[in-house]
Amino acid sequence: MWMRKKIMKVIVGVLMPVMLFSSLMGPPSVQAAVTGPSTHAQSASLIDVTSGRILYSKDGDKELRIASLTKIMTAIVAIEEGRLDEKVKVTSSAFAKEGSSLYLKLGEEMTLENMLYGLMLRSGNDAASAIAEHIGGSEEGFVLLMNRKAEQIGLTHSHFMNPHGLDAEGHYSTANDLAKLTAYALHNPVFKRIVATENKSAPNPNESWEYSWHNKNKMLRLYEGADGVKTGYTKKAFRCLVSSATRDGQQLAAVTLNDGDDWNDHARMLDFGFEHFPLVEIAEQEQPVQNMELVTGRGFKYPLAKGEEESLTKKLILLDNRAQGTTAEEEQSTDPTFGLAGRVDMHLKGEFIGSVPVYRKGSYIPPEPKIEDDALGGIGDSVTWISAWKAVLSRLLSP
Repeated sequence: MWMRKKIMKVIVGVLMPVMLFSSLMGPPSVQAAVTGPSTHAQSASLIDVTSGRILYSKDGDKELRIASLTKIMTAIVAIEEGRLDEKVKVTSSAFAKEGSSLYLKLGEEMTLENMLYGLMLRSGNDAASAIAEHIGGSEEGFVLLMNRKAEQIGLTHSHFMNPHGLDAEGHYSTANDLAKLTAYALHNPVFKRIVATENKSAPNPNESWEYSWHNKNKMLRLYEGADGVKTGYTKKAFRCLVSSATRDGQQLAAVTLNDGDDWNDHARMLDFGFEHFPLVEIAEQEQPVQNMELVTGRGFKYPLAKGEEESLTKKLILLDNRAQGTTAEEEQSTDPTFGLAGRVDMHLKGEFIGSVPVYRKGSYIPPEPKIEDDALGGIGDSVTWISAWKAVLSRLLSP
């Protein structure tokens, strides 16, 4: 039974910064006064994957065609809803799909995992339709899942009409939304592994030779630290690209829509992010809260431009769960929060950027749940510790 009696205490100021609590759906874009890179793109966006902070945006909310960048959503929905060892069958509606193709045979079966490699490395439209029909029962059913996921992530300028990205009215997204989607997807270890792969072989049941796929994403070979994500092109969307790279433990993702010089533009965007917005470690896990018998439940890292640390403010919100007349020892033995004492809300220039839990010293601090990179498959409805922590706070702090 969750305890309903709460007395909130707010302490503003003297607390060391602690780890981000929000991930992709959380922190708003808080762009510093740093001159961004020049690009040839109609629309562009750059995001820090860990925090979800948009570091640079050029017409980032302009709704445009996105071609095969659609397959980022197709892949993450399939990974979360399916199992990687399931066999996906190529139906008549998936066979010989127009545009880029894996040239799968009618009736051919392939594991979802291998189909996903073909989808993301070679942009197979036949794979996209086959995956959609397998997961959603039909392309239309899968599209419903895509749009539901977009709503869950908080993509407010996106709408999907198909799983492959062929031009269709009502099928669009924005550079900022695609940056948020990519950051979300890159937190999934299966997705992250697939998009970083340069070459992949897969069994071919109809021939004596194996499928051999070379990743179309040249950034994997052109840019130091590159580890994803997806190319795209149609005659109406023009050249589209999402790339990612990791340096010194920081992962960034860049998006351009309608960009005739995307490889060079992405290199400039990523260089800009790593140079001007490095991840700053502001506190460590289990760091004491000043003058209190409390410790932080997580460390804190956030991408900050030069001078921005001076604009960080912290607010400690304590939760008093003790029933009237109970001692501290009695509370410790019956406490339904298992030592959870409250949270720290973080703000940068007045904008909320995240929270972390704080615990009483000596109490058990639960580890951050890990999504297993299971060879057998999908993530299902697993959630990160972030959403779990949100649920805890929601129940504890509700009226």
